[in-house]
Amino acid sequence: MSTTGAQFELDTPTTLCIAFALSFMPIAYILGTALIPSTQTRNRILFFWHAYDALTHLFIEGSFLYECFTSYASLPPGVTQEPAFLGKGDRVYGAAYGTLPSARLWQEYAKADHRWAVADPTVVSLEILTVFLGGPAAVYICYLLWVSSHPRTTASDKGSAKGKLWLVATALATAELYGGFMTFAPEWLTGSPGLETGNAVYLWFYLFFFNMLWVCVPLWVLWEAVKEVCGAFVAVEAEDGKRKRK
Repeated sequence: MSTTGAQFELDTPTTLCIAFALSFMPIAYILGTALIPSTQTRNRILFFWHAYDALTHLFIEGSFLYECFTSYASLPPGVTQEPAFLGKGDRVYGAAYGTLPSARLWQEYAKADHRWAVADPTVVSLEILTVFLGGPAAVYICYLLWVSSHPRTTASDKGSAKGKLWLVATALATAELYGGFMTFAPEWLTGSPGLETGNAVYLWFYLFFFNMLWVCVPLWVLWEAVKEVCGAFVAVEAEDGKRKRK
């Protein structure tokens, strides 16, 4: 765990990086307000979260994968790196070696978590699942929320959409929690050598705020899913009881 107290500098590139990362929140809010009726507060919140989730996974974390697979620096002749990422022992990959705005974005976040500057195999593996499964799943959940909230949706279609919604939302929330654990547990078990905790901005804004979102909200989604599933089974059992008494 780094406690050197690295200085945080709010220059123009840093400001743009933070603004870009936060810009998906108002976009998700506008989409939720436009597509989900105001009378359905919980569905609006669920839509807002999963829209923000999808945009973050697809565009921000997608850019991380892009940098990991396309940006690299060649090592000096005779020098190799093991294990070799993509089998290229004479190269080092990651955002640290890129020049595009997406590279600058991850260079900024890597000031708090140094692993994101390079193509860490564990992080890259988790992000492949996050981008290509988690992102589309969040988009699908938004679609199901829209279908189940639309006033013209038939009762049958609404019930079908709700069933799929809570199934996929449960799977995604569980995956978010598992992904977060597998991202940080290796650091905690080894003394957090890749984390910068000596600066309050890096610790509480970059590491705590941005990552705890994917802990607190998925836990709430799971709690709502439990209530929905329990409610459905209680309703079924109550209906069976009525039929048996007749």
